[in-house]
Amino acid sequence: MDGLIPDDPERIGRYRLLGRLGEGGMGRVYLARSDRGRTVAVKTVREELARMPDFRRRFAQEVRAAQRVGGEWTAPVLDADTDAPTPWVATGYVAGPSLAEVVDRQYGPLPSPTLRVLAAGLTRALQAIHGAGLVHRDLKPSNVLVTIDGPRVIDFGIARALDASTQSAEGLTKAGAVVGSPGFMSPEQVRGEKVSYASDVFCLGAVLAYAATGRMPFGTDEGGLHSLLFRIATEEADLTGVPEHWQGVVSACLVKEPEKRPTPEELLTSIEDVAGADAAPGGAWLPGEVLAELGRHAVQLLDSEDPEDRVPVGAPVAGFGPPPSPYGPATPPWQRPSPFAAGPGPAQPSPYSTPAPGAGPVAPSPYAPAPARPVKGLATALNVLLILFTVPVLFNFNILMEAYSRLDGRPGSSPTHAIDGFDTLQFTSFAADALSLLVLLATAVVWACWFSRARQNADTFAPGRVRYGPGLAGGSWFIPVVNFFMPKQIANDIWTATTGRPAGAGRWLMHTWWWLWVAHLTMDLSQFNSWDEERTATAAKDTIVTALSGDVVAVVSAVFAVLFVSRLTSLQRNRAAGNA
Repeated sequence: MDGLIPDDPERIGRYRLLGRLGEGGMGRVYLARSDRGRTVAVKTVREELARMPDFRRRFAQEVRAAQRVGGEWTAPVLDADTDAPTPWVATGYVAGPSLAEVVDRQYGPLPSPTLRVLAAGLTRALQAIHGAGLVHRDLKPSNVLVTIDGPRVIDFGIARALDASTQSAEGLTKAGAVVGSPGFMSPEQVRGEKVSYASDVFCLGAVLAYAATGRMPFGTDEGGLHSLLFRIATEEADLTGVPEHWQGVVSACLVKEPEKRPTPEELLTSIEDVAGADAAPGGAWLPGEVLAELGRHAVQLLDSEDPEDRVPVGAPVAGFGPPPSPYGPATPPWQRPSPFAAGPGPAQPSPYSTPAPGAGPVAPSPYAPAPARPVKGLATALNVLLILFTVPVLFNFNILMEAYSRLDGRPGSSPTHAIDGFDTLQFTSFAADALSLLVLLATAVVWACWFSRARQNADTFAPGRVRYGPGLAGGSWFIPVVNFFMPKQIANDIWTATTGRPAGAGRWLMHTWWWLWVAHLTMDLSQFNSWDEERTATAAKDTIVTALSGDVVAVVSAVFAVLFVSRLTSLQRNRAAGNA
């Protein structure tokens, strides 16, 4: 990382700049920290591009598209201002080198256990990207960052929704559009044909082949770019050096026909089938040399408090490729002194090693998010209240049925209060309504507390991916106008952050609960009079029928609310246990 120069701003939005990470065709990238202390990468747009309305429109579309991608295998888009004089976007900073830097400069071809974790992580990243309706289009080693807990996919600058502006009405790539990187493009990208999710699977196969062998599977462009593209479109990949039990997985991704390539879900199954041969001793997924380099990155990042510091962080950022090595080309990776090597004085233990018995507690990682808070207690109280809510509702249902049967035997124009036991039915109906209202108020308070807690946990699982602040998570339920859409948006974000998947994963339960709740609320708001306030038997019976329908919807809605609360609570408990 380079220091700031006089032309650089001190702040962009709410982020204080610490230094420059890189510069490319789109603009500059800075390392920055938010007011709350989070380290981010802020990408700014070049002035000449910012003056182009069409570019601004595309840039805004790209940011909105990237914000839909969630999960733990990508770098999240946290903030942006596409209307600023200098448009910018802030993403979560991933403190790690690119896969290209690891293979080319630090280590070389990766061992089989590392390849297994890399393949699974990239496949899950594609699941998240495709689940948001996007095609990445530029999956390559410099867009894959290596961290201690797995790979991360970055750079959605070329990712588009399937109807994006780089495609014509027929889904073909427009002339002159840049849609990939030579050596890691799919045959359909080379031919300018329609690009689908299967294109990313082909690129994934090329990345895995590169990681396993240290070279591109279709060769380089030394003989000319056109010859490289021709080999991608027509010739088989050279998989020499790929471990034998991995060749089937990689070759399946590199099939020329898109429809014959596996889906990410099928890929995960294939990866699991070969996992037994790749068990990593001690549980580490990276070689020791790479872990040592990551430790150096971590220490240097913690030291970058002053914008005047020049800290060689060395992590690439979307669209700009890896920065030059801070050690220079003259010192090979294997000759660099390890920060954990023994020297004068006592040897320093590795931060990734298991402490010896009696060595004292291990300090928490400075990069670990705040732990998820337990929600089971609130969920249990909420489910009890939801079940109690159905008791007066069902009691009122029986009262209404009895009132209807007594009204049914009288002339339609007869007065309502003339039926037998009118005063008793009126009082018990009022008591049931009052009791259900009291339980409903208590339920609303506990619901807001549980929902706010779930919202806070979602920030732990997927920082910056939940719309609206924690206060609105609980307060939006009590705003009559917006509670038809804002709580649903927050609930959807919480569910996505908890499951790590933008689609599926039992989402039908959330949608069913939501529409039943809306139906229940709508029916309650549309019923202005109770049956005992109607003047005639006919009007009273019509009101009772509406009220009976509302009671049925209320009970079913409460049942699905219990299922929704229980399911989301269970998902968060499992996710928190997995992150512990």
